Amino acid sequence: MCNTVRRALLQGALAAAALLSTATASAADPQPQYGGVLTAILNPEPPNLNVALQQVGTTQMVAGKIYESLLTYSFDLKPQPSLAKSWEVSPDQLTYTFHLQPNVSWHDGKPFSADDVVFTYTKVLANTPRTRTLMANVESVTAPDPQTVVFRLKQPYSAFLYAFDIGGGVILPKHLYDVDTPMAQNPHNNAPVGTGPFKFKHWERGSYIELVKNPAYWKEGRPYLDGITYRVIPDAASRRLALEQGTVQQAWLQDIEPFDIPRVSKLPHINTTQKGFEYWSTMHWIELNGARKPMDDKRFRQAIMYALNRDFITEKIMFGMGTVATGPLHHNTRFYDANVKRYPYDPEKAIALLDEMGLKPDAKGVRVRLGLIPNPYGEMQRRIAEYTKQNLGKVGIEVNIENTDVGGWTTRMGNWDFDMAYNGVFQYGDPAIGVSRTYVSSNIKKGLPFTNTSQYSNPKVDELFEQASRATSDEERQKLYTEVQQILVEDVPLAWINDTNYSIFLDKRVHDAVTTGLGAVDTYADAWMSK
Repeated sequence: MCNTVRRALLQGALAAAALLSTATASAADPQPQYGGVLTAILNPEPPNLNVALQQVGTTQMVAGKIYESLLTYSFDLKPQPSLAKSWEVSPDQLTYTFHLQPNVSWHDGKPFSADDVVFTYTKVLANTPRTRTLMANVESVTAPDPQTVVFRLKQPYSAFLYAFDIGGGVILPKHLYDVDTPMAQNPHNNAPVGTGPFKFKHWERGSYIELVKNPAYWKEGRPYLDGITYRVIPDAASRRLALEQGTVQQAWLQDIEPFDIPRVSKLPHINTTQKGFEYWSTMHWIELNGARKPMDDKRFRQAIMYALNRDFITEKIMFGMGTVATGPLHHNTRFYDANVKRYPYDPEKAIALLDEMGLKPDAKGVRVRLGLIPNPYGEMQRRIAEYTKQNLGKVGIEVNIENTDVGGWTTRMGNWDFDMAYNGVFQYGDPAIGVSRTYVSSNIKKGLPFTNTSQYSNPKVDELFEQASRATSDEERQKLYTEVQQILVEDVPLAWINDTNYSIFLDKRVHDAVTTGLGAVDTYADAWMSK
């Protein structure tokens, strides 16, 4: 039996024991108390709460309390039980058998079973940007009995057990989604029914989303909280003030402006942590529409990299809330290799490349005019877009900033209706899951955001990603991913800005909220508030 299979067996069989060990080690901690409502910032307001349709962070954060997936992940990215209590992997790595938690019900009282899992994966997730690559490797998903789900693969897929988080593996109720209504129009997208520790109660658009305790939750004695309320607060100053005054008890990602982070972190009633982002490893980049000129020429894409002062963006606009990116892999992601071509800030090199392309400046010094859609997540992103406009303007690329909301942003990227667009994308623990989707030609799918929306195509890159996903040893995978990083950094299908290092801010009355590598997106079944 190979080491990979042995590790998977041990992780599945002993996961419950590991959780018990963790609980024992924490015996000296304050005892959890029941009651209280956690109020958290929600910015921006999500388009809907169906994670299978929407991958934006705020959708995942709210829906992660309502819905569940088969697995979750520890801080060191080891698979842990969620709706699956244990699992086994066959010696040939082609069969994965998941044993489900007993006595689980949907929020409407209907029983949860393996049929819900089979339906979700075969009828819903197989068509989503996140899970399409996973399901392309799956021969069948079956339910030999109500408590067992079996995935049979066509060939080994080394990242398989990393693909079952809430974003890529949310389980939907078959009885509510196996209907004639198109998925995008299902009323439960905005009034979700899940199996999680909290139930959806009300959504007042533009104001708040209210979740309440699920008294029939399958995990005995959980949740501790009476509910969670997510307050929509678009203004950055108001978000900071709400946290300072204690009217909200949680902020995350870009809720707090970078220049306010030192001040907020020193508040006597606030705990700050960068734990809880291990699985996400978010990267910040500019999508470049490679189907449009002059983005179809790699010299132009390289010129953009040289023209951008990414150190200034990272240190002065984001106040160190990140590290300048070296290429397509976040430095916290498995198989990252820093030994690649670098693009320091060098406007003269950018100008030389543009001259070589024949893009001569006109009487106003303009070589080309392009649109740029900012990331619609607050004031910091608008400042980054404005600074990008300044940088590119200095080398003759005139930028028109095209502001939109989250729905418009994702729709335009998905429909390839852009020249350039800022984006922030999760890497999900393994390159086969969160990285390859952005660059393989098989994932050029019009109408779907967070796919290969730059429409980059390189057969060698496709081949390397494919081989790396099949390799059975980490050593072999490292060699393949090193080569693919070197090629991509030369081709520059995207303009990588930085590997983000976000924080979660929690009122000190909140305990045991961030307990996994999914952080604020996980269930909060164990979270509690002291009186």
